[in-house]
Amino acid sequence: MKYLILSFIIIAFFACKDSSGPESPKDKLAINYVYIGDTELSSSTTTENLPIDEAIDIRFNKPVDIASAEESISLWDENNQEVIVTYSYFNSNQLIKLNHNELNQNHTYQLIISDGLIGAEQEEFEEVTYTFTTLTSPLVLETILVNGSEVNPSSRIMDVDRTTTMELHFDSPVSVDDINDYSTFKSNGSSVGYTLTQSSENVISFEVNNELEGYTKYSFNILSTLENRIDRPFEGLNLDFYTAIDPTYKFPEITDEELLTKVQEQTFKYFWDFAHPTSGLIRERNTSNDNVTIGGSGFGVMSILVGIERGFITRSEGVERLGKVVNFLSTADRWHGVWPHWMNGVTGETNPFSSNDDGGDIVETAFMIQGLLAVRRYLNSSDAVEKSIIDKITTLWEEVEWDWYTQGENSITWHWSPNYGFEKNMKVRGWNEALIVYVLAASSPTHTITKNVYDEGWARNGNMINGNSYYNVTLPLGNAYGGPLFFEHYSFLCLDPRNLSDQYASYWEQAKAHTLINRGYCIDNPGKYVGYNEECWGLTASDNHEGYSAHSPTNDLGVITPTAALSSFPYTPDESMAALKHFYYILGDKLWGEYGFYDAFNITEQWTASSFLAIDQGPIIVMLENHRTALLWDLFMQDTEVQAGLNKLGFSY
Repeated sequence: MKYLILSFIIIAFFACKDSSGPESPKDKLAINYVYIGDTELSSSTTTENLPIDEAIDIRFNKPVDIASAEESISLWDENNQEVIVTYSYFNSNQLIKLNHNELNQNHTYQLIISDGLIGAEQEEFEEVTYTFTTLTSPLVLETILVNGSEVNPSSRIMDVDRTTTMELHFDSPVSVDDINDYSTFKSNGSSVGYTLTQSSENVISFEVNNELEGYTKYSFNILSTLENRIDRPFEGLNLDFYTAIDPTYKFPEITDEELLTKVQEQTFKYFWDFAHPTSGLIRERNTSNDNVTIGGSGFGVMSILVGIERGFITRSEGVERLGKVVNFLSTADRWHGVWPHWMNGVTGETNPFSSNDDGGDIVETAFMIQGLLAVRRYLNSSDAVEKSIIDKITTLWEEVEWDWYTQGENSITWHWSPNYGFEKNMKVRGWNEALIVYVLAASSPTHTITKNVYDEGWARNGNMINGNSYYNVTLPLGNAYGGPLFFEHYSFLCLDPRNLSDQYASYWEQAKAHTLINRGYCIDNPGKYVGYNEECWGLTASDNHEGYSAHSPTNDLGVITPTAALSSFPYTPDESMAALKHFYYILGDKLWGEYGFYDAFNITEQWTASSFLAIDQGPIIVMLENHRTALLWDLFMQDTEVQAGLNKLGFSY
């Protein structure tokens, strides 16, 4: 019996042993992961673009036997040469770090871990191979020196010497032939001559073949396709820069007085030669055909007086033109005595200016009326022809219903439309270009306003006061930095600001401060636009490279408009003369045209207007004359009705 029991025991023992099968996988040594840098390797595919200077980290599920590890773990290159590695052990020998010298770029390597590796407890290991490729480090342009100074290609590079030299410092050797074959140097799409030389194995030098144009944008490019030649990544180079100004005079130098007269005479041609042949009114711009502007035509009638006094035309020629203008105005569209902003120069019918604006525009009308009142004062009532024009001006003046445009409120409304009424509902409020509206409304002998309309509507009960300092200049009125400079021009073409003041401001100080702040901003040039300086300044409404805008320190697009500085001559004579000389002598080959200075320019955008605008050309003629002789100021301020209006509003003058 005992033998039977023993047999069962023996059979059961071997049965249990056989039923367990081979050693369980959990008892084997296995790899958890392999990393090179931040990238995990795969044993089933080739892992690509790995760094050449990162250690290899191998993590096992169990501690390894160190002696077997250093016999069984190896790294091989694509030429079957073993790469020398050193071994470091961590985490109780479960993590092995393989350190090596820098690998070759764009090579294939194999990490082989053979089955000779065993665990610390003699666990078996199944051989595995990891294949990977190394990346190719890019060619890096580390430093660019332009005329000896380091530049950042992502910033705006200005005032570069016109005999430009550059040094291109790369992080590794590069061939001048490679760079030469993959580089371009252009301006406005046209190739410009240059020479590249090899200064050292890592440095390429650049030099222009001829002196470059002043104030011009140039682009030096190295194409990213260079990488196909050098078998290394290269991101390419786009280096734009602007050359310094060409200081040579483009026209013969003349005396300052001769220059002022030349500018007035050339600009006057816009209002004389280019006036509409039927109406004598002034086209909005030199591309406007039959579209004429009432405000710009108001500036035009003022310019005729300058033309007569300066001898650009005879008095009889001027009187004849003024008669044509006044006759046409008498028959053109008006609403309660107020003309539209634009009209057809043949028919006198309204051309809509904007949405809901196809009727009376009291601000544009004020610009015309102030000019007509100056003409009325200038003409000789003892001459029958001139007396007839005087009388017609008086009729037009007295028919403007300033009070009706208040809508019974203590403010004046800018627009009225026969189709939309006062729906636009834009109030004429200060501070802007429209002070003259309230002065004329108070001066009207037939449709006057009260002082309350001025105080509440225009001055906003004092809320138009500023009082802050910008560029160390205190600004009496208006928004921050003062806005566009035409605010200080349009109302003061005839209204003399020299001694003009009321409870809110001295208007001479206002005009001067606003102009100096505008200039100070251009000198400061926070937008880093090309060409801004103490001689090239002036932000105001004008055309620009994108259309039209009221440019100012708070709306700066890099656009300088000559009328801004030139029409400020009375306020800043020295600064404006410096600007005039700069515009004429230095920039005149691009800026001076058939009717004086083109409307605007933007050197940063390599743009100069081809346009002339009546509302920009007119103030140049008139304000230059006020600076020289006070012609329009004296005429307008002698009008007794204007004097009465100023007195009503509490002005001293």
